[in-house]
Amino acid sequence: MEAVLIQAINRLEGILAGETEALRSGRRIDLSEVTNCKNQSLLEMTRISRGLDPSAVTPVLRERLGTLKSRLEENSRVLSLHMEAASEISGIIAQSLKDAESDGTYGSSVNGVKSGR
Repeated sequence: MEAVLIQAINRLEGILAGETEALRSGRRIDLSEVTNCKNQSLLEMTRISRGLDPSAVTPVLRERLGTLKSRLEENSRVLSLHMEAASEISGIIAQSLKDAESDGTYGSSVNGVKSGR
């Protein structure tokens, strides 16, 4: 049972490593496909671990789980940075479009109130 769980951990780590590297390098990646793969791995690991006695976890498995946790945390940090960057870029684009459509007639002054004179 433990060997099967370690194989599942290895597969998930491979998915995480590929996604993290792609995001770091700016390489195109299908995030929905990667998300589906990660969800499938989570389901697989959940099913496998149901039959695992927590008191029988070996040091090897404990170490592998620790490594997986570190990789998940790293992946989460990189994904968060990616999402923040995407949000900032979409905000810049939205503001640029708004500015391009406006002729300044309804713009506000520095204090937020347009003078009518």
